[in-house]
Amino acid sequence: MVAAVLAAVAVASGSARGVAARPLVGEGGGGAWGDDRAPLQASRAFNIAHRGSNGELPEETAAAYARAIDEGADFIEADIEATKDGHLVCFHDTTLDATTDVADRPEFAGRRRTLEVQRANVTGYFVTDFTLAELKTLRAKQRWNFRDKSHDGERVRIQFPAGDPTNRHSDEPFSSELDEQCSETTIWLSSLFVSAGISPIITFEEFINIALNAKRVVGIYPEMKNPAFMNKHVQWADGKKYEDKFIATLKKYGYGGRYMLPEWRAKPVFVQSFAPTALVRAAGLTDSPLVFLIDDVTVRTEDTNQSYDEITSGEYLDYMKKYVVGIGPWKDTVVPPTKDNRLATPTDLVAMAHARGLQVHPYTYRNENKFLHFNFRQDPYAEYDYWINDVGVDGLFTDFPASLRRFQEWTAKKKD
Repeated sequence: MVAAVLAAVAVASGSARGVAARPLVGEGGGGAWGDDRAPLQASRAFNIAHRGSNGELPEETAAAYARAIDEGADFIEADIEATKDGHLVCFHDTTLDATTDVADRPEFAGRRRTLEVQRANVTGYFVTDFTLAELKTLRAKQRWNFRDKSHDGERVRIQFPAGDPTNRHSDEPFSSELDEQCSETTIWLSSLFVSAGISPIITFEEFINIALNAKRVVGIYPEMKNPAFMNKHVQWADGKKYEDKFIATLKKYGYGGRYMLPEWRAKPVFVQSFAPTALVRAAGLTDSPLVFLIDDVTVRTEDTNQSYDEITSGEYLDYMKKYVVGIGPWKDTVVPPTKDNRLATPTDLVAMAHARGLQVHPYTYRNENKFLHFNFRQDPYAEYDYWINDVGVDGLFTDFPASLRRFQEWTAKKKD
């Protein structure tokens, strides 16, 4: 059983301190790394680990994704951007400032500049101005001060042991120089080996390998992030575009197949984007299911400059359903809050989507009181109950996959 293999989960740091993980959420197909190749569950709303278990660990790091799998996530979610030298990496912001130590690195001081991002001037250290090797020297940190900051600066390495039967895919080996920085602290996550000594910024391929090296089937939910910006600031020698490179990476690892067909269930994936043109282009490159993300009511689309009202109209959803299997709206656009932090009357967006055969996966669900409307009485379970059972969504992006998993297990037991 997995408990025998995964006795404990820790995250190593340069100081060789360790952080013990919470107990396993459950055995078998849903909990921890699960029984060997247990299938993806399809009987309840999908538990989508938003940037990994980033309520506990720095976002989009190997440790956050491994923790999310340990906690029972159905899918691990990542934002995919491009480096100066054309590598695809997992990172949310166009700038590195909020979640790395780049501002404390004097060798990069000259990289700070101002660029236009979605019709606004943004100043900072842009991912697209750094090579992959440079990004690998940075250390991750928690975005918000009200979350656990004890993991800031920790450095983890992922490696898939040669000869291991679960070593389905391996990335390029790390340099000997970086190997020498490793401490003796090591952690085994099923067949996934994590040790100190490497930057927590990971590549798209490393992210994929984390999912593929879990014993149970774990889906991936990567986003084509800011594709117009990526194509403007990064050029590939072969003339390909960002979307081409993104889909080619998925195909390299065997991802493909329409939603719920056997090949999809073997390697589940949803490809998401806020950019309609990127989704249309991707639909011509893959038959993997695509999801159209919808931002706040005040935000226009990056690539087509369309308003929220336009992209949520029945006419536009009729157009997009030719390319996508679902929508991923910001939850406050589905059920808008009042000025006194209570829920107003829900919109008809979920009903409109379901009437067109589209799934609805809202974002983002967070445990902290500041993110919970007063209707939920400071209880994340009450929020999950409302969205799953009253609103009727098909999946949820959460910063705390363990909480969603426990809620679903608790409610399943009550039904039994």
